[in-house]
Formats: sequence, structure tokens, C-alpha cells
Amino acid sequence: MSRTAGVALLGITLAGSVLAHAVSAQHAHGTSGGPSPTLPGQDAFGAIAEVVRVLEADPSTDWSRVDLERLRQHLIDMNAVVLSSAVTQRPVPGGLAMEVTGTGRTEGAIRRMVVPHGAELDRLPDWTATTDVVAGGVRLVVVARRADDARTVARIRALGFAGLLTVGAHHQPHHLAMARGGAPGPHRP
Repeated sequence: MSRTAGVALLGITLAGSVLAHAVSAQHAHGTSGGPSPTLPGQDAFGAIAEVVRVLEADPSTDWSRVDLERLRQHLIDMNAVVLSSAVTQRPVPGGLAMEVTGTGRTEGAIRRMVVPHGAELDRLPDWTATTDVVAGGVRLVVVARRADDARTVARIRALGFAGLLTVGAHHQPHHLAMARGGAPGPHRP
């Protein structure tokens, strides 16, 4: 390659790099020239927005069946259970017992969510879970399948009610199924 061709190639490469950086910088900034926000501003809004993106990207989406209001109602229940319920936890042999109670919509949300979530937890290999309906809500008991498994017992107790709600990673597929208008899976809206 001649020196002139090498200098021209280097110039083109540098120009391309500068142009790519400029385009990337414009994309990363909002209309005011500063960075654009990336968070949706509210968690339920973000969950619905994520589902809408998935539905819009799927050419097989049957829009006549989509029910985002059903998902919104479920997210309201999730919020009530996580933020508005009263939870009393106590160690039991091999795990943890939790009384989850509330009033009004929160009481109903607890029953709609905790009972089926207990069934989901019971399907996991390391522990068993049972639920009983109690005044104002549900009692959830989670214990290690092997009573001598100190690490699993410690994990159950450390996770507590809020952490145990997150275990199993079934929420996202469940939310998408609800929004598609199909069977909601383990939780009912």
C-alpha cells in the first residue's frame, strides 16, 4: 500500500470514528443536550412498558386478546402485598413461618398472591412451602426439605417474606401470559 493510500485510509477511519462518536453522543442525550432518562419513573409503568415492547416485537401477538388492564390490576396487588401488608415472621424448625395480613384490597391481594406463590415455592428442590388462610390474610411456612441443611435454613430465614416472593423467577413469564390474555399461570389477577 502506498503512503498516500495509507494516509487516506487513516483519515477515513478517523473521520468515521469521529462521526460515530457524534451520532452516539446525540443518541445518548435528550433534546436539551443532556443525558436522557432511562428509567420509566414508576415500577408498574416500567413493567407494563416492557410487556408492551415484547408484544409489539412479536408479529404473532393477537391484539384482540391483549389485556393490559388485567396486568395492571395484578401489579396493584403486588404493590399492596409488598408495601401495605403487615408481616410477622418467626423461626420454626427448618425454616420460617410468616403471617401476612392486611385489610380491604390488601387482604384480597394477599390471598390472590401468597397462596399460589406458596405452591410455586413448594415446587423448588430445596424446600417445602405450605399456606393456610388466616384472619386478614395468609400464613406461609417455608422449611428446608432436609432438616439438617443449615445453609438452606439460613437462606430461607435471611430471605424472609419479601425475598421469598422473588424466588423462582416466574413473575415475568406470568405477567406476559396475563397481558396476552392467556392462562395467567400460578397467580390469578
